Amino acid sequence: MFVLELTYTAPLERVDELLEAHLEWLDAQYEEGVFIASGRKNPRDGGVILAVGDDRACMERITAADPFVAGEVCTYRITEFIMTRTVPELTPYQQQLPS
Repeated sequence: MFVLELTYTAPLERVDELLEAHLEWLDAQYEEGVFIASGRKNPRDGGVILAVGDDRACMERITAADPFVAGEVCTYRITEFIMTRTVPELTPYQQQLPS
């Protein structure tokens, strides 16, 4: 499981120019089953995505394809974690700690 934290590196006007393409990219990741939650930070200086993936390299490839990255309006911080407790709706995503 991964937390993908976006931080804007450009003015919001430039971010908004790429927003539609970014949303299409998000939709594609949801359809693939990679993303399970996302949203803007408050204040609006970036966003957060909860993602499912096999390894960090996979997440790096996915985030590199974000139009926000190609347009040089954000950077990503990728944090891997082991999701051991969830609300019932997220039980399918629970993981076991390594032994």
